Amino acid sequence: MQTKVAIIGAGPAGALLSHILDRAGVDNIVLERQSRSYVLERIRAGVLEWGTVETLREHGLADRLDVEGHVHDTINIAWRGTETLSVDTSEKIDRRMMAYGQTRIQEDLYAAADARGASIVFEASDVALHNVTTDSPYVTYRVNGTDERIDCEFIAGCDGFHGVSRQAIPESSRKEFEKVYPFGWLGILSETPPLPILLYVNHERGFGLCSMRNPMLSRYYVQAPITDSVDDWSDDRFWSELVGRLPSEHADQLVTGPSIEKSLAPLRSYVCEPMRHGNMFLAGDAAHIVPPTGAKGLNLAVSDVRYLSRAFIQHYQGDDSFLDSYSDMALRRVWGAVRFSWWLTTLLHRFPDQTAFDQRAQEQELSYLAASAAAQTALSEQYVGLPFE
Repeated sequence: MQTKVAIIGAGPAGALLSHILDRAGVDNIVLERQSRSYVLERIRAGVLEWGTVETLREHGLADRLDVEGHVHDTINIAWRGTETLSVDTSEKIDRRMMAYGQTRIQEDLYAAADARGASIVFEASDVALHNVTTDSPYVTYRVNGTDERIDCEFIAGCDGFHGVSRQAIPESSRKEFEKVYPFGWLGILSETPPLPILLYVNHERGFGLCSMRNPMLSRYYVQAPITDSVDDWSDDRFWSELVGRLPSEHADQLVTGPSIEKSLAPLRSYVCEPMRHGNMFLAGDAAHIVPPTGAKGLNLAVSDVRYLSRAFIQHYQGDDSFLDSYSDMALRRVWGAVRFSWWLTTLLHRFPDQTAFDQRAQEQELSYLAASAAAQTALSEQYVGLPFE
C-alpha cells in the first residue's frame, strides 16, 4: 500500500489527525494495535480547553459536543476543610472550559471516520518503522496472519507512551525528561448527579477531585498510595475518604452510589525531545505525559495535532516552514503545560515526606491565590489554555 502519511495509533491524536488530513485531501492510513472496542472503552480525560473545543468545531466534530458538553467557567479549590476559592475564568480572561469525556470524543471521531470511509486498520501487530530519516520511509505490520507494508512520505507517531514510534528515535538523538510522583489517583465513575462545580481539594489526608461527565455521570478521585490496588478500595471506603476530604457544604451535596468503573493511575511528568526525527513526527502521549491535575493530556494531544496537520497540509501546498518548526513549536506548549501541571500537583497533594511546615506553606499559597487578582488571572490563563501559535 502507498499513502502520504502513515499514522500509528487511532486514539484521539491519530484519529483527529486522520480526520483533518482527509478533509484537506491528504491521503493517510491509520494503524492501531488494539481493537476498536478496546479503544472506545478506555476512560480518560474530560475537561477541554476552549481552544480544543474550537478546534473540534472548526473540523466538524462538535455536533454532539455542543449538545451534551457542559460549559464551565470556574476553577474551585478547597483547603483546610473550610475555605474554598472560586476563580471565574470568564471574568478574568473571557474564556471558559467544557466538560466532555474523551470516550465521547473518540466515538465522534470514529463516527466521522465511518462516514468518510477512512482507512483505519485495527489489531495491527508487530508494527515497525523503517527508513524514517530518508525520503522513503515505510511501515510494516501484521494483521489477520498476513504481513503488510505501507510506503509513505511521512510517519506520524500517535501511539502513546508505550508505543513503538518514539523508539524509532535513537537514544543518542533524543533527550528524555521524567518526574515520577510518589502517589496515584484512585478514580471512579458513578451514575449519580455530580456536584454542581468542578472542585479540587487540598487536605491533610490527601488530594481530592470532583468532576463530571454529564448530568447523571460523575467522575471522582482521591489521592492514594501507589502501592495500593483497586482491590484495596471498596466503594464504601472510597466514598468515606472523599467525604472526609471535602468541606462540609460540599460533602452534604455529594450523592453516592455504586461505581461503574474504578482505576488507580500513577502520576508522572515526561517529555521526549525532539518531537521529530527525519520524516517521523511524534504527537500526544508518544512524546509527553503530564499528571492529570492540570487537565492537559488530551488538550496537548489536540494542540500537537493542530500544529502537525497544518505542517503536513502546508507542505503539500509548497511551504515547509511549519514542518520545520513543528517540534520547537509543539514543545513550547508542552513545557508550559508540564510546568503548570507540576505546580498544581505540588500545590494540591500531600507528599509522603511532607511536614506540618510544608502543609502550612501550601495553605498559605492558596490563601495568597485567593487574595490576588493577578495570581487568579495567571491560573485562569494556564488552566483554560493559552492561545495557539
